[in-house]
Amino acid sequence: MHDVSASAPVTTAPLVVTRHPLAWVPTLYLAQGLPFYAVALVAGLMFKSMGVPNEQIARWTGVLGLAWVFKALWSPFLELAPSKKRLVVTFQLVGGGALAAVALALQLPAWFTLALALLAVVALASSTHDIAADGLYIASLSARQQAAYAGWQGAFFNAAKFLSLGGLVILAGFLEARIGTAGAWTVVFALLGAGLAGLGLYHGWALPGTLNVASTTVTARGVARTLADVIKAFFAKEGIWTAILFIILFRAAEGQIQTIGPLFLRDARAVGGLGLSTAEVGAVYGTAGTVAFLAGSIAGGYFTAWAGLKRAMPLLILAMNLPNLVFYYLSAAQPDSLPLIAGALGVEMFGYGFGFVGIILFIMQVVASGRYQTAHYALGTGFMQLGFVLFKVVSGDIQQALGYRAFFLWVLACALPVLVLSCFIRMESKTTASAS
Repeated sequence: MHDVSASAPVTTAPLVVTRHPLAWVPTLYLAQGLPFYAVALVAGLMFKSMGVPNEQIARWTGVLGLAWVFKALWSPFLELAPSKKRLVVTFQLVGGGALAAVALALQLPAWFTLALALLAVVALASSTHDIAADGLYIASLSARQQAAYAGWQGAFFNAAKFLSLGGLVILAGFLEARIGTAGAWTVVFALLGAGLAGLGLYHGWALPGTLNVASTTVTARGVARTLADVIKAFFAKEGIWTAILFIILFRAAEGQIQTIGPLFLRDARAVGGLGLSTAEVGAVYGTAGTVAFLAGSIAGGYFTAWAGLKRAMPLLILAMNLPNLVFYYLSAAQPDSLPLIAGALGVEMFGYGFGFVGIILFIMQVVASGRYQTAHYALGTGFMQLGFVLFKVVSGDIQQALGYRAFFLWVLACALPVLVLSCFIRMESKTTASAS
C-alpha cells in the first residue's frame, strides 16, 4: 500500500523518528480505517435502512472496493511529491470533505446516485492515502518494529470499524426514531467527515517527516518506466502466483462474512435473520466486539513476532475463520438474548483480529521483500483487496440463493483451501532464508 522510489530500491534503514511510534501508528491506521469502513460497511447499513436490497448493497459497495485493488498502479507516481507526510495529511482532509458531502447528498432527491458518486471519491482518496500511509510506516520503522507494531496497526485500522459500527451506528439507530432515516444518516456521515478531517490536522503535527528523497530528480516519464519495471520484477518473484492465490483465498470467507453478517443481524427472523434494530447492531459490535477485536489484534501481532510467521500461520488462519463458525451458530440457534449475541460476536471479533495479522505480515515480509519493497507491498495488498472484493460482490447473490444458514456453511467451506495451501507455501523471504 505504499509508494516506490523511481530510480532506486528502497533503503532498509529506518529514518529517524522524532516521536514515539505509539504517538502516530494507532491514529494513522484509525484514519486509514475510517473511510474504508465508511464505504465497505457503514454505507451498506445506511442503504439497508433506506430500503436497498441485499444484492445491490453487496454489488455496489464491492465495486467501490476496486479502488483499493488497483491503487498500486498509481502508487509510484506519488513519489513525485516531496513528502509522504504531506500526502497523508492531504488525502485525509480530502476524504473527510467527501464524507461530509455524502451527508448533504442524503437530503436530495437523487440521493442514491449522488451518494455512490461521492463514496467513489472517498474510496479513491482513501486508497491513495493508504499508499502513502503504509509507505510512511515501512520507511520509518525497522523490520522488528514493523512486526511489533503490526498488532497496533491492525487493531486501530479495524478499530475504525467498531467506532463506526459501534458508536455511530448506535447513534443512527437512536436518531432514526426521532428525525427520520435520512436525517439520522446525515448526522453519521457528517461526524465521519469531521473525524477524518480532525485526524488529518493532528497528523500535520504528529507524523514523522519522511521525505520522498527522489522527488527532486524524477519525472513522470521516469516513474512510468519504473512502474513497468516494478510490475515485471513483482511477477518474476519465485512462487509469486502461488503467493497471489494464497492472498486471494485468505480473504475469500472474510469478504463474504463481513458483508452479509451485519445484514443478517438486521434482517427479520422470518427470513432467517436475527431482527436486530440499527442501534442493537451498533451495540453488539461496539461493546464486546470492540474489546475482543483490539485484544485479538494486539495478541496476534506479539504472538507472530514470538513464534515466527511460518509456525504461527496455521493458527492465524483458524482464528481468522472463527467468525464463520459464530455466524453459522447464530443462524442455526437464532438466539434472542442480546448479551448472548454480543458474546458470540466477541468471539468472532477476537478471532478476526488475531488472524488478520497473518496476511499483513505475509505480504510485508514475504511477498514484498527485496527490491521495490514498498511498491510490491502495494501490489500485494491490491491482490488482498481483490480477494475481498471478488467474493464480496457475489456474496449477496449467493446468500439470496442459499438462505442465511446454508450461506454460512458455504463460507466455512471457503476457508479450507487456504488452510491446505498454507502447508505448502513458503513463509519467509529468500533473504531471510539465506541468512538462516
